[in-house]
Amino acid sequence: MNEFYMYLRLGLEHILDINGYDHILFVLALCAIYVAGDWKKVLVLVTAFTVGHSLTLALATFQVIKLDTELVEMLIPVTIFITAVSNIFRSKSTKPASYINNNYLLALFFGLIHGMGFSNYLRALLGRGSSILKQLFAFNVGLEVGQIIIVGIFMLLSFILITVLGVRQRDWNLVVSSSIAGISLMLITQSDYWN
Repeated sequence: MNEFYMYLRLGLEHILDINGYDHILFVLALCAIYVAGDWKKVLVLVTAFTVGHSLTLALATFQVIKLDTELVEMLIPVTIFITAVSNIFRSKSTKPASYINNNYLLALFFGLIHGMGFSNYLRALLGRGSSILKQLFAFNVGLEVGQIIIVGIFMLLSFILITVLGVRQRDWNLVVSSSIAGISLMLITQSDYWN
């Protein structure tokens, strides 16, 4: 099997793994305020997240930066919680371009934190290979493809519920964001960081 494809598949499987649902929750929290017609904005948003986590994934994998694993594992659900709660308190009138731009900045910044979470997994896979740039790139491409799959499924579900079945977008956002906020709050309180 081609090494590039192998690492791409590992990145794809890692983001789609239900055991790593914290990253899935974050991607869903990013998408909750958008409708199917906003798909370009959502792709840019998810790509901003990928850029952020790709940067710290590379730096952490090369051991340029080091953070306590338990701290990172606690900060990931914090980022999810903040994103979900900001969705809840966002009113329909708060949709100017500045709010959207703030979402991109948050996605980029929070991606930096999530990248450190991915780095332990990737470092374990890579071992001590001297040239890991190709594997790192392939892994990130796999993560991005996985995120796009998650977004596609979520946006299709949103389209069916909002456009076809007539659910109000605000209600959908509240249900999704509240659920994600509750789950992330449980993850924060159950984190090993507090022990």
